[in-house]
Amino acid sequence: MKFQSISPEGLKTYSLRDRKSKVSIKDFSRPVVAGGTLNDFINTLPEILAVKDLKDITRTIIKAYKTKKLIAAGMGAHVIKVGLSPVIIDLIQRGVIQAIALNGAGIVHDFEIALAGKTSEEVDEELGKGTFGMADETGRLLNDAIRKGVKKGWGLGRSVGEMINSSKFPYKDISLLAASVRQGIPVTVHVALGADILHMHPRMDGGATGECSYRDFKLFAGVVSRLEGGVYLNIGSAVILPEVFLKALTMVRNLGYKVRNFTTVNMDFIQHYRPLTNVVRRPTKDGTGRGYTLTGHHEIMVPLLAAAIIEGLL
Repeated sequence: MKFQSISPEGLKTYSLRDRKSKVSIKDFSRPVVAGGTLNDFINTLPEILAVKDLKDITRTIIKAYKTKKLIAAGMGAHVIKVGLSPVIIDLIQRGVIQAIALNGAGIVHDFEIALAGKTSEEVDEELGKGTFGMADETGRLLNDAIRKGVKKGWGLGRSVGEMINSSKFPYKDISLLAASVRQGIPVTVHVALGADILHMHPRMDGGATGECSYRDFKLFAGVVSRLEGGVYLNIGSAVILPEVFLKALTMVRNLGYKVRNFTTVNMDFIQHYRPLTNVVRRPTKDGTGRGYTLTGHHEIMVPLLAAAIIEGLL
């Protein structure tokens, strides 16, 4: 085949001033002025991409709060490990967050912080010695709390939250589980058996753990059934909570609950398949709701969103 060059001569053009453009200087950032408020700072950010989403999410949460719609948060354990429990507890106490869901590792780090004021061991160093996950108090007291809780008809979250709240642990005031119990909001824990260090402990009771976690799934389904007009935040859980959320949502829809018009948000420093699919896209696909993503480190993004919400409520 033989080819000939094509000349651009004769191309039709138009004026740049008449063209529709996605970016305008009216949306540009402005320099920060020292001594301003957080709102002043947010208003200096460019009205583009993630900033627009952040502002939309903030407005949506504030609207849900003011209209008494549910705002629930599912969180991976990393949110606790990077020191954000005080921020989440503040939102719980303000009545902004009205339900919490955690994975199994969440109770480990929450418990260790409440008891010892520290958590998160050096896995690389301990694994070779066979000592990873062998902290006595973590395995013993958490498993004992679950065994006691199952006899009282409690779920896993309440079982651990009640234990921490009634203890003399020196740092229980920054326990998410204890704060949830004190505020009387649902705190559910969704366990993958064998995934957490307390499952290696000799006091582990698989039946009690499974029963408590299943009770929490049913309670979580009750939370999801109330999401119409509300907001669900998935913060830092890449697998467990997105899967649990999807199953709870389909269950309540099957039972006839109207959960179509609501907002979902996935916050993580990497956007993974399951949260994007099972939290952001699929649940809001057929309704009038919307799914958002906020990408960034939890220790920056969560306090920023929380502060924007609090400023907006003033």
